[in-house]
Amino acid sequence: MEKRIYLLLACCILLIGTLFPLKEASAGQTAAAAVDNLNIRSGPGLSYKVVDTVKKGARFTVLGQSDEWVQLQLPSGGTGWAAEWLLTMKSDNVSAASSVDNLRIRKGPGTGYGIVGYLVKGQAAEVLEKSGEWARIASKSGNGWVSAQFLQVAGKAESPVKEQNGETQNNPLQVKTVNADFLNVRSEPSLSSELIGKLANGAKVEVISEGNGWALITFSGKKGWVSSEFLSSQPGDAPPAEQKPSGVLGTVTATALSVRSEGSLSGKIISTVNKGKTFIILEEVNNWAKIEFSPGKIGWVAGWYLEKAAEGNTPAPQEVKESWAAILYDGTNIRQKPSLDSKVVARANKGSEFKIKNISGSWYEIELKGGQSGYIAGWIVEVSGTVPQINKSGGEAHLKNKVIVIDPGHGGIDNGTTGVRGTFEKGLTLKTAALVSNKLAAKGAKVIMTRDRDTYLSLPSRVGTAHYHGADAFISIHYDSNYDRSVRGMTTYYYHSYQKGLAGALQASASSSTKSYSRGARFGDYHVIRENKQAAALIELGYLSNAEEEMAVLSNQFQEAASTGIVDGLARYFKEK
Repeated sequence: MEKRIYLLLACCILLIGTLFPLKEASAGQTAAAAVDNLNIRSGPGLSYKVVDTVKKGARFTVLGQSDEWVQLQLPSGGTGWAAEWLLTMKSDNVSAASSVDNLRIRKGPGTGYGIVGYLVKGQAAEVLEKSGEWARIASKSGNGWVSAQFLQVAGKAESPVKEQNGETQNNPLQVKTVNADFLNVRSEPSLSSELIGKLANGAKVEVISEGNGWALITFSGKKGWVSSEFLSSQPGDAPPAEQKPSGVLGTVTATALSVRSEGSLSGKIISTVNKGKTFIILEEVNNWAKIEFSPGKIGWVAGWYLEKAAEGNTPAPQEVKESWAAILYDGTNIRQKPSLDSKVVARANKGSEFKIKNISGSWYEIELKGGQSGYIAGWIVEVSGTVPQINKSGGEAHLKNKVIVIDPGHGGIDNGTTGVRGTFEKGLTLKTAALVSNKLAAKGAKVIMTRDRDTYLSLPSRVGTAHYHGADAFISIHYDSNYDRSVRGMTTYYYHSYQKGLAGALQASASSSTKSYSRGARFGDYHVIRENKQAAALIELGYLSNAEEEMAVLSNQFQEAASTGIVDGLARYFKEK
């Protein structure tokens, strides 16, 4: 009997090893908990039981990894598993060298961050930590982040790149240029494989290997396959120059715009610039723009108060490379010129995508069928690629004298949901509501808050406020929660058909402004909208049960973007009503 038990146990171990192949950890690699109350589980997945809970900053030795789960050595002597996205991975004293020439060192872990230097092939660097497919390094050429796939750890033989046909290549990466109008990027070297991206004409890519008419490339920090015939070689192609000012001008749309010492509302106010003043945008980070507000003096301003246009009416090429616009509404007008007074040359429905050729003020120039161009307002599309998202400034004409009730969810004895890090929903909804209220009031709206402090208010009282004041719009602000902590995104609810237009406008604008995953505008049976005779919507701005999303929604940048999105959504709703 005892032998049978041992045999059964051995089979189970073999089965787990087959289902969850363990990748050996690098020598000296450690991990630290990036959030409070991090769950340590018995296996690599959310379905395994929690064996321990640790505080933020707790350090562990890494034993191995299975997909997105990391096996850790616990202080008790046992082992456990934690989600990689909730850990900060570090390698102690790991030396590496670049396996390619001109490996870009960036300010952060992603291709969207600025370049601060380059590593030549074979140049040594010390790996300080890893985040996904990126490694933070220290080198003589500068400190920053590089793509980890191009680092060769000291003492390990470089493994050749394997192609699907079994051939191997170990050549230095080549930079090639796309020579087709659009080039599909696929998950495998086959026309029947999944489409994972698109490249525009003129885009430069790094080729890892080639064979049988296909090329394995890197793009946007990922790998994919493209048809080799649509790539052109560029011998002697020089490395890209250091980043320069974008060539994009920003015109101040606020009456008096504060200039801060850093790109955040917590930055110290160092000056003020007036409406109508134009500056060259030197850098953009999280909706904040760096400008030279006077000779030799640099500061940061809120990007949502700048009307952007290319310098000298000439588009900045880097701003329109590999970018597409997705239509947010059915029957969207495409115009001959970048103006609401211009002739409509075409119409498009929700979900249609167009290549962006240029930016003209608050409009995108897009490519239509047959190679013709048209213009579409930036605030009614969602963009992907390198171009900035344009959000319509202004809205005063559509919001002036409108009676709007803002309802911060929960309060007092009702905390609402509690986030992974202990955030009370009731406090966060009040913070967001106050920002929305201030922005609406600045545009001439008559704003009523159902509560302006931490106090309890019944649901009928909230609805009664809308009825008493004859509200033109009622918005209840909330944050969501789910037992599945991977769920994320923004949702807006309506109950009656006459509320659907408001919910749709808010959802499209707020999700676009914050770059949040949109879960759409949908039916919801909630008291504050079900019993409401006014145009009403309940918006869930994100999931506090998702550790990463909780950190995001707590940031000043998100709060500013979310409140701006709600205000712009209201302006659009009243404009189209």
